[in-house]
Amino acid sequence: MFENNICISNSADVNLTSKGLIESMSLLKKIDNKKIPSHIAIIMDGNGRWAKDRGLDRAHGHQEGVVAVRKVVEAAIQVGVKFLTMYAFSTENWKRPNDEVDALMELMVYAIVKETPDLIKQGVRLLTIGDYDRLPTNTKIALDECIEQTKNGTAISLILALSYSSKWEISQAVKNITHDIQTKKLAIDDVNENTLSDYLATKGIPDPDLLIRTGGEKRISNFLLWQLAYSELYFTETYWPDFRQEHLLKAISDFQCRERRFGKTSEQIEKEQRNNLNNL
Repeated sequence: MFENNICISNSADVNLTSKGLIESMSLLKKIDNKKIPSHIAIIMDGNGRWAKDRGLDRAHGHQEGVVAVRKVVEAAIQVGVKFLTMYAFSTENWKRPNDEVDALMELMVYAIVKETPDLIKQGVRLLTIGDYDRLPTNTKIALDECIEQTKNGTAISLILALSYSSKWEISQAVKNITHDIQTKKLAIDDVNENTLSDYLATKGIPDPDLLIRTGGEKRISNFLLWQLAYSELYFTETYWPDFRQEHLLKAISDFQCRERRFGKTSEQIEKEQRNNLNNL
């Protein structure tokens, strides 16, 4: 355990390139490896604006975003994160111009096929959540093959939220609960918070400890609304294509400086921590 953990404000977030490696090494020394968030969720925002700032087509931003995904997965494995959920494509994104949607789907297939061998090598298990039926056939085929080939990965579970929205997910859960009550598979008096969680797309996956949103926006955008009830939120100005290990470590360092009370008082949390130390 590293005892000199420090708080790093995301207001100091800057895009570092040449200094990135040095900063990452410095941050790694200050990270408490016993307080790593088990599950991190990320809203990957800013691809289009990144490209626009450089006079490039939006597709270039999405291509660079794939590089960022690879780097962040590697960094998450290095520090011991066990679940990483990435908001790759929302149900609202279907409203974008057809050319952009088609390009995104083609890029997704290309990236999945290209990255599968490396995912297997790193011990990544790929999962997906979302309205799977709306995805193009070739996208579903690529995903199914990658999911099958990576099913034995134990280093980290990478969950891609594709054609996903939380309102859609909760609506589906309510429909399925209603159906099971009508068919006597479930008693209405047995419906509680745990029941609803079991009917969500994330069944079996722990709720995120930390949500990161890149690109400067400060909203949740219909993402994991139920699951984020007690998650810590971290917003950064960094566009997703520029997001690297040092940015992830900043977010984790910030997370480690927060007191997670879950409705309790600080005094109760301190007492529990003392009792846990005494029981070691």
